[in-house]
Amino acid sequence: MKIIVDAFGGDNAPLEILKGSADAVRELDIDIMLTGREDEIRRVAKENGISLERMEIADAPSVISMQDSPGEIMRSKKDCSMAVGLRKLAAGEGDAFVSGGNSGALVVGSSLIVKRIRGVSRIAFAPVIPNSESCFMLIDCGANVDCKPEALQQFGIMGSIYMEKVMGFSNPRVSLANIGTEDGKGNELQREAFALLKESGVNFVGNVEARDVPNDAGEVVVADGFTGNVILKMYEGVAILLLGKLKKVFLKNLRNKIAAALVLKDLKQFKKQYDYNEYGGAPLVGCSKPIFKAHGSSKERTFFNAVRLTKAYVEGHVTEEISSALKQYREKKNLSMDDDEFGSED
Repeated sequence: MKIIVDAFGGDNAPLEILKGSADAVRELDIDIMLTGREDEIRRVAKENGISLERMEIADAPSVISMQDSPGEIMRSKKDCSMAVGLRKLAAGEGDAFVSGGNSGALVVGSSLIVKRIRGVSRIAFAPVIPNSESCFMLIDCGANVDCKPEALQQFGIMGSIYMEKVMGFSNPRVSLANIGTEDGKGNELQREAFALLKESGVNFVGNVEARDVPNDAGEVVVADGFTGNVILKMYEGVAILLLGKLKKVFLKNLRNKIAAALVLKDLKQFKKQYDYNEYGGAPLVGCSKPIFKAHGSSKERTFFNAVRLTKAYVEGHVTEEISSALKQYREKKNLSMDDDEFGSED
């Protein structure tokens, strides 16, 4: 398997990307294609003793920054490391693509260069997040601020497939983020999406309020991009706050430090469960080929985990499974693959 990596995507590129990629080659038995400024990649690798074994380099002269407009990936920055990687993926020169770069540019580039699965109206950011029991997928988290009900239905189908094929959940539960649990709650978008999810064939368990999302509300929580992003950022902020407060309690005095030592193993496990570095980032679900958005602040281990999950995405044949599931739904509804029911949002 060959995974294409944007060597200049993220706050700590290229050093931490190279370190994480070297770990992935060694621990995951994969090949990697790095895209970016070849001279700088080789210099950084040499200066830091990083092996480039099983890593080829595709030279890309420019970088799209976090400040650049997303559309620049198709204009002034079409020769950047992200665009080159996406074109390599579209041409079949790798099995998947990973980048920690500009999120908006990645959505635009993925949609226009790699393309969506036929029948998919919108691709979605879909991070896997810890909850009280294990973890869940929140889909969408910002790729689509405005959505139609049909897109939310697709998010539920795609998220269900991912959580089964990659994360190993049998018959994953799908819920809809809403302001109440009753069937008729929400605005027109939520009410229509509720009805569509009920008939989609997934294990839909109904509406869920934001306060119940961390408490095992399902393996997939569906939301429009605006709502999902607000939930995600609040979730991350509260987790950081609580972990910080907990640390202060245990370091307050000698007695508390002794108590911490007695439960140190459990504390480490707790911290690991709620550490975003363990989850690496989020797949762009709905693309015709596997694309993974790593955290922009990724360091070595975070990026390694992003590549690890990308490999699982490929091995789980998630793209093929989503395409098949949507085709079956369309056939059931007597819709042709060219019908515009799902594709009218562009």
